[in-house]
Parts: sequence; structure tokens; C-alpha cells
Amino acid sequence: MTDHAKQGQASAGEPIVLIVDDDPSMRRALTNLFQSVGLKVEAFSSAAEILEAKPPAVPSCLVLDIRLPGSSGLDLQADLAKANIHTPIIFITGHGDIPMTVRAMKSGAVDFLTKPVRDQDMLDAVQAAIERDRRRRDAEKSISGVRSRFEGLTARERDVLALVASGLMNKQVAAELGLAEITVKIYRGQIMRKMEAKSLADLVRMTDALGIPRNRGHLQT
Repeated sequence: MTDHAKQGQASAGEPIVLIVDDDPSMRRALTNLFQSVGLKVEAFSSAAEILEAKPPAVPSCLVLDIRLPGSSGLDLQADLAKANIHTPIIFITGHGDIPMTVRAMKSGAVDFLTKPVRDQDMLDAVQAAIERDRRRRDAEKSISGVRSRFEGLTARERDVLALVASGLMNKQVAAELGLAEITVKIYRGQIMRKMEAKSLADLVRMTDALGIPRNRGHLQT
């Protein structure tokens, strides 16, 4: 039975630490350390093993040995990025050098720790990484909700939204779209309600988050 099968899945919402290290004693030591502060753990012995596992649906981080049999830790970092898996990574190594450190950090690693690692340094890095992942997940959840509401708009409401978000007044939007000003006001009210926007500034922030271009139409000079 593999280490991660023994540890089991984290309960809903509880953060989890993933460990990838080919040294069984290192896996046990790290597992005991993280469990001592109440963290859930899944441990793997190779890059191939973790790639076969389902990514956690809770805030998490990956403690990754840079030197592994087969694919290295840096290779795994690249593979996870290609798979659009953004679990924050803390690298550990007994053979660190500057080029590896630079490559790891440029690719988004949270930290790079040299063995033997002080327990407190490891715990501090893990807590920072989990908090980063929690913020990322919250942001993605928020954007997902905004996108869902946007998809509920009609084509005409989306046209009006693009012009309103660009700063045009109702009269200007009406001229652009060949509508009566009162009709634009009605559309605007419907958009605010459907998007659950509290203000125009709130609506603009939503369009920016979704990457919707602000369209000033033929009035733009």
C-alpha cells in the first residue's frame, strides 16, 4: 500500500500537504511533522505516482524533492503547469545550486529549502503556501460566479454592458446601439440586477475580472 493510500483523503475544506520524496525516512519525518500541527498529508515516492492521483479539491501545497528517480522535481513542476494544476510548490534538496533555485523560483515555487531543513522553516513555508492556494481558490470561485452570471445576460445586454463599462452615458449608449434612452436605462437596470452589482464601479471590476474589453464603439476617438 502506498503512503498516500494510508493517509487517505482530507475532509472537506481541510488543507492538505502533498509530499513527493523517494526517501522513505524523509517522507515519514515530514508526515509526522505536518500531522503534529494538525495538517492532513498525502505522501508519494515519485513524480509518476502523484501525477496519477487526483489533485486535491481543498487548499494545499506540494513539498517536493528536487532530485527524484525518473522525472525530477523541476520536471514535475513543469508537468503540473502544463496540466493547469497550480498547487504551490516548496522545493527541498540536499544538492541545491543557484541555477536550480533560480529556475524553480522563476517557475513559481514558493520556497526552496536545503536539507536538513529546520522544522519551523518548513512549517512557515507550508503555511504561507497553503494560504496562497486558499486565496487563489477563493478568487477562482468568485470569478466563476461572475462568469456564470455574465453568461445569463442576453446578447443585447452584453452589448450595453460593454459600452456602460467603458464609461459612456445612457444617451451615448442609446446612440451607439440605435435604441431609445429609456430602453438603455431598462437594460442597465436588468444588467445590474443579473450581475448582482452594487454600483457601476462594481460592474466595471466584474468586466475587468472576466477580461471583457471595454467597447466605446464609434464614439471612441
